Amino acid sequence: MVRVFRNRIVMVVAFLALVAGFAGGLRWYAYGQALDQLNQRGQSDLALASDRLTGALQRYRELAVLLADHPAVSVALANPDLAQGGMRQILEVADKSGSLNIVIVDPTGQEVLSARGVAPRSHFAEPDFQRAMDGALGLAHRWDDQFDQRVFAFAAPVFSASGPVRGVVIVTVDVEAIEANWRGNSEAVYFTDKLGVVFVANRSELVFLSRSGDVTAAGISPDYPTGRIGPFVRYVQVQRGPHEIWQVDGGRYLPSEALHLVLDLPVIGMTGEALLDVAPARQLADLQALVAAALCLAFGALLFLLMERRRTLAEANQMLEGRVAERTVELQRLNAELRHEVAERAATEAQLKKAQADLVQAGKLSALGQMSAGISHELNQPLMAIRSFAENAEAFLAKGKTEVAAQNLSRISDLARRMGRIIRNLRAFARQESEPIGTVDLNGVVQAALEMASGRMHQSQVAVQWHPGDPVWVRGGEVRLQQVLMNLVTNAADAMTGSAEKRIEIAIDQQSTRVFLTVRDTGPGISEPEKIFDPFYSTKQVSDSEGMGLGLSISYGLVQSFGGDIRGRNHPEGGAVFSVELERAVAP
Repeated sequence: MVRVFRNRIVMVVAFLALVAGFAGGLRWYAYGQALDQLNQRGQSDLALASDRLTGALQRYRELAVLLADHPAVSVALANPDLAQGGMRQILEVADKSGSLNIVIVDPTGQEVLSARGVAPRSHFAEPDFQRAMDGALGLAHRWDDQFDQRVFAFAAPVFSASGPVRGVVIVTVDVEAIEANWRGNSEAVYFTDKLGVVFVANRSELVFLSRSGDVTAAGISPDYPTGRIGPFVRYVQVQRGPHEIWQVDGGRYLPSEALHLVLDLPVIGMTGEALLDVAPARQLADLQALVAAALCLAFGALLFLLMERRRTLAEANQMLEGRVAERTVELQRLNAELRHEVAERAATEAQLKKAQADLVQAGKLSALGQMSAGISHELNQPLMAIRSFAENAEAFLAKGKTEVAAQNLSRISDLARRMGRIIRNLRAFARQESEPIGTVDLNGVVQAALEMASGRMHQSQVAVQWHPGDPVWVRGGEVRLQQVLMNLVTNAADAMTGSAEKRIEIAIDQQSTRVFLTVRDTGPGISEPEKIFDPFYSTKQVSDSEGMGLGLSISYGLVQSFGGDIRGRNHPEGGAVFSVELERAVAP
């Protein structure tokens, strides 16, 4: 008995050691794979950030080259007394391009003209000026004492007609304005110069930190302000395969353990660097190792229990087989019943959707039928006018009055377009819309619905107050929204049959994420506002053919399908007000 117990302990200890080794190896491999993926993503992000920086600087470089040929620059260099005349042009260019300053410098390094009008200074010792005087495009980065800011400077030579350089145009770029576009990214990205000083970064605490110490105190570079250069954040570098891992002590805005990436940028004379937090990769590897260990332990425990209970299970096997067989038969029967019930519900749901679609289409066709007299009037008027203009044109052509005949033909063309627009709106309204919910111009929906209902409004002597404006984009279906508005407008017209004043007011109110369309009439109002959206509820006489009470119920379902809401209430000054709330969308 003791020997069996000892063997079991040895087997359990060996199994635990095997599981620990397997989990450790799996964690090492998973961590390496996660670092590979993090490295690939980080290299792409660093390359993108570098492209954004060089791209932002490129347009100022091109601006300096273009300004070197500007007539105002030539006038300023030729006659410094007239330099102030070109200041407005240079200042306008600086404002439009976003440049911090644009200066024109003579061959001695003295400023002839400054767009910002700051105190002039000498540029003779600056490397970008010296390179421009050699006939090449100069580039430098430094601390500008005039503006107390970090700047990039592009110096372009201004050549004389005989060939030598007669002056230099220097375009100064504010580094903080460039950083503002990508500051706050999750990864810490910074750019260092050849001295190891961080000059551009999306973390302000890294700016002017140097891995080479205080370069100004050492007299290496006069381009940085005295006392601003500080030591880089403390870190310990650890090599993990091909990856360089830093253990950083840099505060709350830098990861404590990060993957360090480097990208050389010879175009601007800097090196891009990035610090990517490896905590998610480590957590993922730990989680994978923990899950693997848990699965192994669970499997081992299950195997141990199976071995211990093997004899007990063998004895109970026959009894369990019988119970399993009985349970299987019962489950099969329940499964068959469940499948039958699911099929019945699916068929019922399909029938319900078809009935709803048929009901919506019937509502549209019913609305078209109610508008038939007005539509006939809207089409008959242009047809009669076309006939009259055609007969007049024929008479004018016979008399040789071609200009008057051309005017009649132009009016015929306008009337034909009007008829085509009316018919196009009717066809769009009558079709069975199957398009999914998309972005719709609510102003266009109202305009189309009012064009279709204009005959009905004219026949009922209803005045419509609607002021179309710029497009208002909402989420919905164009034809279905037209049907909702048609139902509201025709209901309003019906409600004002016995009113002395017949007026419909339509307005659109835009808010941050929602848009409200309101339709108000001057009728008697709503007697039971809580029932107006119930199916078959109507305030019209039973003898009216159109009083089935389905229009508002259909409209309610359509607006709900767009993720919106529709409400009806009585206006304090009389009449009813219906408000349709829809989700605001971005313009396509």
